[in-house]
Amino acid sequence: MSFIKITEQPSLHEDLEQQSVQSLLEGINEEDRKIAFAIRRCIPQIEVLVTGIVERMQQGGRLFYIGAGTSGRLGVLDASEIPPTFGMPDTYIIGIIAGGEKALRHPVENAEDDTKKGWEELQAFHINDKDTVIGIAASGTTPYVIGALQQARAHGILTAGICSNPGSPLSQVADIPIEMVVGPEFVTGSSRMKSGTGQKMILNMISTTVMIKLGRVEGNRMVNMQLSNQKLVDRGVKMIIDELHLPETEAKHLLKEYDSVKKVLDTYKTK
Repeated sequence: MSFIKITEQPSLHEDLEQQSVQSLLEGINEEDRKIAFAIRRCIPQIEVLVTGIVERMQQGGRLFYIGAGTSGRLGVLDASEIPPTFGMPDTYIIGIIAGGEKALRHPVENAEDDTKKGWEELQAFHINDKDTVIGIAASGTTPYVIGALQQARAHGILTAGICSNPGSPLSQVADIPIEMVVGPEFVTGSSRMKSGTGQKMILNMISTTVMIKLGRVEGNRMVNMQLSNQKLVDRGVKMIIDELHLPETEAKHLLKEYDSVKKVLDTYKTK
């Protein structure tokens, strides 16, 4: 089935090397303003996906991101931020990138062209039908991602695909296609720009909403965050002061004793 490769269409901006710094920055910003509007049109599909993820994770399931290049790096990034932000083990949301750890910093030749490798790497986690797999590929044509989703779907696993080209091969193999059509890139074909920014925004929406629905946020506060540096300890103390109306010295003492904002709040409220 043919489809329009919008990600490969010529930029709407010409003669970039002849433009001033201000003009280049304004042009990039002009294009970036289109991203949020493109994502807004995808919210119905994202809602269906998040609902399915939450139902599965409540039964012990996990969420996998899989991608290559920029798309893979963004998946790994989002997954890596879950433990410090929400206090969840790193086994709940997992990012997989074609080419492995090396590919996070350096391109790995032909890694994205292997149609079998993605599924093999998912199998290493003993993936099952309680899990969810989200394939990320701006073009929607990455063999590594498409092969993984095909196999996951064949095994009864919920799948979604995030891409920037409508009707792409990735969309065809996903249970829930999320087609974020942001238009041609400022630098022709450079999908690390609008497509990458949009992917990160969607992943933020997915993982944050999932964590909220799983009870990892109270009010609007990250009460389960890991207290891994002084900034976060200070933030935790302020949460306790605001919630329990305690003096700062007592809030600091309680946080040091329990090492968790949530534990402090739960313990104090039961007294």
